[in-house]
Amino acid sequence: MKIYTKTGDDGTTSLAGGTRVSKTDARIECYGTIDELNSYIGLIRDTFADVDVQKQLLDIQNNLFLIGGWLANEQHVSCGISDQKISLLEQQIDKISAELPPLNSFILPGGHIVSSYCQIARTVCRRGERRICSLDLEEQGKRLSTIYINRLSDYLFVLARKVLKDFNKSEITWNPSL
Repeated sequence: MKIYTKTGDDGTTSLAGGTRVSKTDARIECYGTIDELNSYIGLIRDTFADVDVQKQLLDIQNNLFLIGGWLANEQHVSCGISDQKISLLEQQIDKISAELPPLNSFILPGGHIVSSYCQIARTVCRRGERRICSLDLEEQGKRLSTIYINRLSDYLFVLARKVLKDFNKSEITWNPSL
């Protein structure tokens, strides 16, 4: 089987149900953003020595595949995200946050390359969340996927801060007077 099909040469692609849509369709843009986010999560996972964080990131990647598959399916099946998956992400955020100093000002991305990767992934995650919110999809799937993606951006933010702490790097605080 060849990897190329040539069916997209006309600027269209197929949804999971077989319907052909423009590659600029909002649904394609949405799951393309989730795919981009998943790639950044893989990059972050590849740079982490912490086995627990690697496992968390792998679980997140699998969950993003569920969301992407749901977005690609015009039948509005379940998005595959449960309240338990959201709670687990919240627990991980709380655990990482407990190890960090209080946040007293806005921080700028940077300070360590892995922290910067986390911040890039966070912004892609926010874009994915906006794309999901803009689609007119079945409410239950939209609600759970949006909540999960919202929590994921928070997770990536605290993970970026954790990296700086773990590598003994200072957070770069925003200076509005510059």
